[in-house]
Amino acid sequence: MDKRQITLKSIAKALNLSPSTVSRAMKDHPAISAKTKALVREYAEKYKYKPNTLAIRLRTNRNNTIGVIVPEVVHFFFSTVLAGIQEETEKGNYNIIFCHSNEDYEREVKSVETLLDARVCGILASQSKTTASFEHFQEIVDSNIALVFFDRICTGINTDKVVVDDYAGAFKAVDYLVQTGCRQIAFLGMNPSLPISNNRRMGYEDALRKNKIPVDKDFMKVCDVAEMVHKVVPEILKRDKIPDAFFCINDEVAAYCVQIVKASGYRIPEDISICGFTNSYITEVTDPTLTTVDQHGFEMGKQAARLLINRIEGTETKPGIVSKVIKTELVVRDSTR
Repeated sequence: MDKRQITLKSIAKALNLSPSTVSRAMKDHPAISAKTKALVREYAEKYKYKPNTLAIRLRTNRNNTIGVIVPEVVHFFFSTVLAGIQEETEKGNYNIIFCHSNEDYEREVKSVETLLDARVCGILASQSKTTASFEHFQEIVDSNIALVFFDRICTGINTDKVVVDDYAGAFKAVDYLVQTGCRQIAFLGMNPSLPISNNRRMGYEDALRKNKIPVDKDFMKVCDVAEMVHKVVPEILKRDKIPDAFFCINDEVAAYCVQIVKASGYRIPEDISICGFTNSYITEVTDPTLTTVDQHGFEMGKQAARLLINRIEGTETKPGIVSKVIKTELVVRDSTR
């Protein structure tokens, strides 16, 4: 090996470790085992590793660029979050580098690498639904770059977050469906690995329990994109016992659900009520118009950006994790009784 070229990444490759693990081992991080620390240090000494002081100085110097990573751009919710982020960052004279993971883990990792290489002073991130390993997010923290998660958070990373009160929003929506006479309520959810999915599922289940309605696992399906709706909803409607309501993980799923339910000969809401989650523009153009839970995405974007800027500028001095919760609001339209 050319000793002049040795870097954290080359050490990581040689030892079959992640760059983040090597970085933390060099810093004597308590999460790294003594064995791994010794292995890394021995290798670094053998090949006379020297930190790139210029890169460190460039990375740690403040600039005015913030990185943003979102899993989707066509989704109404994330577009409104981005609008809120932009408004708040412009007020603070910050620029934005925008990255789109497209719900893909590898693209998300590459996005983090791109933003770190660009020496951004902070990153706002919402993880993809395919992300199962979080080393790339830990690398942001280990690089002393401010990180704030919004909406889809990584519970394994010790950093600030801004979330929607998904549990309360789901609970209120399902409780409303029950109060209007629904008893067989189906839940079309998403990947259970995401906290937002679990929180909405728990809100759904607890609302049923509050009203002494049994939780029927056959009425709970992973169904968060259009392709799944066209497969799952017709299957549910062919059963002997069909739902009298659908509570959907987002408005897109709810809108397709409306189409399929109507095409199957059922009246909405007389036979089957349908409720979404987001309060996107689509709720006003479905027939009937769609009852939904408003997530207030614009406000989330503003609060996430302000929290990040406060961390960057040192005005947020609260120790430990700062967690902000955006309240939801049930918007009742014509798709429910």
